[in-house]
Amino acid sequence: MQSGAGAQTAPNPTAATRSVLPSVVRDYLTLTKPKVQSLLLFTTVTTMYVAGDPSLGLIFLTCLGGALSAGGAGAINHVVDRDIDRTMARTANRPVAAGRISPQAATAFGLILAASSFLLMSLTINPLAATLSLSGFLGYVGVYTLWLKRRTPQNIVIGGAAGAVPPLVAWAAVTGELSGMAFYMFAIVFFWTPPHFWALSLLMKDEYAKAGIPMLPVVRGEEETRRQILLYTVLLYAVTQLPFCAGGLGVVYVIPSILLGAGFIYFAARLYRARDRRWALRTYLFSLGYLALLFLSMAIAANV
Repeated sequence: MQSGAGAQTAPNPTAATRSVLPSVVRDYLTLTKPKVQSLLLFTTVTTMYVAGDPSLGLIFLTCLGGALSAGGAGAINHVVDRDIDRTMARTANRPVAAGRISPQAATAFGLILAASSFLLMSLTINPLAATLSLSGFLGYVGVYTLWLKRRTPQNIVIGGAAGAVPPLVAWAAVTGELSGMAFYMFAIVFFWTPPHFWALSLLMKDEYAKAGIPMLPVVRGEEETRRQILLYTVLLYAVTQLPFCAGGLGVVYVIPSILLGAGFIYFAARLYRARDRRWALRTYLFSLGYLALLFLSMAIAANV
């Protein structure tokens, strides 16, 4: 350890421990994929305000349970995909792929998080919310990661259902049941996932090809991927009108939904025509803001 230019002191075990601990904590936090979770938690909170008038305590417990479940799924995903992660520059430094955390430790960590989520939500919220959250964990790990991801270019379409579970969990947490509006919100996230993820996959095509992952651009080509992005964006727009058409949300929601939908279709259409990586990145980034603003508009519309 250096205290100045060219100066050295004897090793300090306590200081070494302090310097190592934060990196270990960061690695375990990385296993939970916090960046991915942030948008899922936002859809959870906004859905709860569409469903009713939740207390801050209920919101905290639901978000904590959801974060534990999603974090557990992320940790096990790191274990299963460690061979893939090592081949891609974007993921080569992930904790398990880089060898900083063992597969056994990461698996145990993921299972503990998932079990903690189920127990927490069962005891403090209700069994339906806990079961739905567990189904999201099992869907992401079992259906998407273990079964579909390496087998079919439709992996993100079918497996995307796991990422659409948070609105169902949120609705069940507030009401103790599921209704049509909950399934509309589930469907919105479900149809949003393919154009969102395929825009990113266009940017990562070469790395996916190197890793042998049959993402749509690798198997069907970039032109077909752009066409599918546009198709799913149009389908998404139609699905986003269901909350208004069914009478659940009024004009405060439908106007933003039309404007946001038109914006998403514009980006998808430009991507289809331009065939430019810049438009793939712009479409991907717009899709993130799109979902957040759409769910925010639903929460506002339900409370005016």
